Amino acid sequence: MHWEKSDRLKALPPYLFVEIDRAKRQAIAAGRDVINLGVGDPDRPTFGFIVEAMRKAVGDPATHCYPFDEGVPQFRQAAAAFMLKRYGVELDPTAEIITSIGSKDAIAHLPLAVVNPGEVVLIPRPGYPVYNSASVFAGAEPHYLNLTAEGNWQADIDAIDDEIARRARMIYVNYPNNPTAAGADLGWYEKLIAWARDNEIIVAADAAYNEVYFETPPPSILQVPGAKDVAVEFHSLSKTFNMTGWRIGWVAGNAEVIAALAAVKGNVDSGQFNAVQWAGVAALEGSEREEILQQRQLYQDRRDALCAGLAKLGYEVSTPAATFYVWCRCPDGIDSMTFAKRCLSEADVVFIPGIGFGPTGEGYFRAALTVEVERIDEAVERLGKISW
Repeated sequence: MHWEKSDRLKALPPYLFVEIDRAKRQAIAAGRDVINLGVGDPDRPTFGFIVEAMRKAVGDPATHCYPFDEGVPQFRQAAAAFMLKRYGVELDPTAEIITSIGSKDAIAHLPLAVVNPGEVVLIPRPGYPVYNSASVFAGAEPHYLNLTAEGNWQADIDAIDDEIARRARMIYVNYPNNPTAAGADLGWYEKLIAWARDNEIIVAADAAYNEVYFETPPPSILQVPGAKDVAVEFHSLSKTFNMTGWRIGWVAGNAEVIAALAAVKGNVDSGQFNAVQWAGVAALEGSEREEILQQRQLYQDRRDALCAGLAKLGYEVSTPAATFYVWCRCPDGIDSMTFAKRCLSEADVVFIPGIGFGPTGEGYFRAALTVEVERIDEAVERLGKISW
């Protein structure tokens, strides 16, 4: 039998990290001491109070049946309470919140719910690759918004062509941003919402890193008056509570968009295990516990160590206000893939090349703050021995 992958898969750009991932695995298999600053996966375990809530929930036979379609009511209520306390945003947990299997699930399925084939989806670059793949799978036409350092890695809404805006159905935005760690304030969100309302465009705001911040808490787009007319916001427990493998999050905002997303999810998945949702309730209710605050300090210490180390070596690096990523320029004249390959081969340090997040990521690399300060210091020392 001969078959080929679907045209949808063929339409996706090549996975640019294959070589680096293969080389990393080979280095580890050979016994080399690899320092992995590539993966965006917390190195600390899920907090104990959440694990205990999960143990209790797993032991309850009532959690063993099919999940509620839109999510356990108590989880949606906990999400609504969190949004009210954290942002001052009032949401109806029955109509304006849906449980998701992590934020990626909802981000990937949303275009199937609200975008027709041939309609335009506006996608930031550099950006999370799922925005593009989700749009392609829905038969949409991706239109890329090129973010730049000069523009503070924010989309220039005024520069979007009127004809593109007329054909656009949805726009993805992501702040605090992966990979650049850039932020957006309420003034920028207000401008975006006004533009989206004028053009009848759905705003899909990815807030997965909203709670991984240092000096100033990032805002929610839903704080903007009238935002719920056009916007939904994706939230995740993955990074805040070290729950990447648990796959739990929620989407909040426009009730019609939430209902459409629920209809798609009702056809493609059976929801998240109820016990995981009960663990999520414990997480959200414990979001101001001391260990959560200590984790922010942990990432801040790592951020400061890496940024200071890179700056001392002469790298052009800005100190992020949120996320656990550092976005940094490669040495002059070195493309990001070459940089990442040489760091691995010559220093046993893994970085993510910026080109993997789109053409405008070229010339940069992303480092994840997911190793201890001592390992960060060691990575910087090794990096300093490479001759560029």
